[in-house]
Amino acid sequence: ISMANKGPSYGLSREVQSKIDKKYDPELEERLVEWIVAQCGSGAGRPGPGKIEFQNWLKDGCLLCELINSLYVLNKPIKTIKSSGMAFKQMEQISMFLKAAENYGVTKTDMFQTVDLFEGKDLAAVQRTLMALGSLAVTKNDGCYKGDPNWFHK
Repeated sequence: ISMANKGPSYGLSREVQSKIDKKYDPELEERLVEWIVAQCGSGAGRPGPGKIEFQNWLKDGCLLCELINSLYVLNKPIKTIKSSGMAFKQMEQISMFLKAAENYGVTKTDMFQTVDLFEGKDLAAVQRTLMALGSLAVTKNDGCYKGDPNWFHK
């Protein structure tokens, strides 16, 4: 579902969006999906291929919150994860994930902005954040990482 007030983009914004879209990596998407499912369990479901499906899968923030929590044995950073149909609640969950990912060690330069995911502005940035998170999880070697360590470069 796209925002009602967002018409087609023209000129520069369209050009910029097209550049951003080209950075999105379908192979990386597959790897990230494999990892998130391995990390969160089969209850995570699995999106169809393509970045719109990938976006919709992560958009409400719940899965991202479960993902970051799965990287902790104790003192999970996000206490309550609630599925909600309300946009502001979904964006709040994404923000909680971003704050927790930063506390986990993902650098500011590797962080996406809430709108990158929520409005699909820059899904390549979302991939970058998840790659950084996965790489950190492998490197920490604390027994919380699930999946193939070769999915991420250390």
